Amino acid sequence: MSAPPAAATPAAPAPRAGDMLGSLRGQLLRWLLGPLLVLVALNTISVYRNAKDAADVAYDRSLLASTRALAERVSVVDGKVVADVPYVALDSFETDTLGRIYYKVTGIRGETVSGYGDLPAVPADVPRSEAYPALVRFYHAQYNGQPVRIAALLQPVYDDSMRGIALIQVGETLEARRVLSNQILFDTLKWQALLLAAVALLVWFAVRLVLRPLMQLKSAVETRGLNDASDVDPTLVHKEVRPLVAALNSSRSRMHMLINSQRRFIADASHQLRTPLTVLKTQAELALRECDRPGADPELSKAALREIVYSMAATTDSTVNLANRLLTLARIEHRDQSTDSTTPISLRDTARQVGLELAMAAVAKNIDLALEAQQDCVVSGQALLLHEMLANLVDNALRYTPAGGAVTLRVSESTDGVTLEVEDNGPGIAAAERERVFAPFYRAAATLERNPGGHGLGLAIVRDIATLHAAAITLDDASSGQGLKVRIQFPAR
Repeated sequence: MSAPPAAATPAAPAPRAGDMLGSLRGQLLRWLLGPLLVLVALNTISVYRNAKDAADVAYDRSLLASTRALAERVSVVDGKVVADVPYVALDSFETDTLGRIYYKVTGIRGETVSGYGDLPAVPADVPRSEAYPALVRFYHAQYNGQPVRIAALLQPVYDDSMRGIALIQVGETLEARRVLSNQILFDTLKWQALLLAAVALLVWFAVRLVLRPLMQLKSAVETRGLNDASDVDPTLVHKEVRPLVAALNSSRSRMHMLINSQRRFIADASHQLRTPLTVLKTQAELALRECDRPGADPELSKAALREIVYSMAATTDSTVNLANRLLTLARIEHRDQSTDSTTPISLRDTARQVGLELAMAAVAKNIDLALEAQQDCVVSGQALLLHEMLANLVDNALRYTPAGGAVTLRVSESTDGVTLEVEDNGPGIAAAERERVFAPFYRAAATLERNPGGHGLGLAIVRDIATLHAAAITLDDASSGQGLKVRIQFPAR
């Protein structure tokens, strides 16, 4: 038997950007104290090396002084190099509180005159020290299993019978130097550690103080009420953070506009839908009452029911039309701008398509529906919205144009951009009302007479779509003086 398939292991969730960023205070402390710690370490090494070099110079000078003191005791007696070293000096050369000191005097012919004959010789590659006027060389060597530092001084000796150069070597073990170097290192580390601790404490307090305005901003945002649309004071924070506060205020303003728009839409929709739904309910109750009425003439009852059903159908159509327009208006106002994509749209082709779709309505009212477009005018936009805008304009023109009238669509292009015009010879709109008719549910007085069942949403939808496409919309009198001309000017591509 084959083994059952192993259960799939769920993939680990991808880390979020906020989790990767971590704490701002922690990052500031790490970026401030981390490099500071490295700099303190490098400074400690530098200070230790400089102090060690200074200690070596001091001990070398002392070693040279001892070598010179011994060289003053070297002379020529009876043709031989001798070293007159007192017992006290010998005792001091033998031992020291922190180590041992060794010496050797070598004559003109290389013979050992005094001291430790097996003291290491001067290496050939050791240069003369330039720090002193004497002919002295310093070098490190191993003697009796211990590292030593040796000063080798060339001392001229002579008398009446001979003259030459004697070599005086004085070496010392490194215990004293090591003790001093360790003491310097310990003192350096101690003070650097204290300095680093003090700086870390100051940096911690400084970061806490600098970030306090951000905490105050956080508290100010958290304590604000849901209906508080006022801006957050940008002076609460530093000028580098003020662009963030400005973006926060802008986002909060857009959110309140969206919320208010939704509230307004809900209020308008409930207000506008309440009346047709109430009428529809009343008509349904009348139909039920007619069906339940005893002793009614069947023919009369059937005719009454037919009339009620026709009324219900008309009310339903009006309600569906209202709901569709409300949804269209809401979809435009609450669209997701991040997903908006524009493409080149031919306004002539769009106008022709809308004209064909509404041709039957024009024929039913004996209205001359014409399209005037000499060239293919292209704009950047969203095809569905531009189609909706044209359909609303032409539908309004057909509704308010009397039978036997004319509705004309014009599309033209100039250096200023593309112009779309819809002109009719209906009742028109008074100049005083031309700004107000773009508000949802507002209807001009002239339109109420011709179409009492309208909803006042057509021009609101047209305005929002035009604004979305950065187009300017104006209302003027028709060319004949009777009617309305709607002009929409699209910007040049």
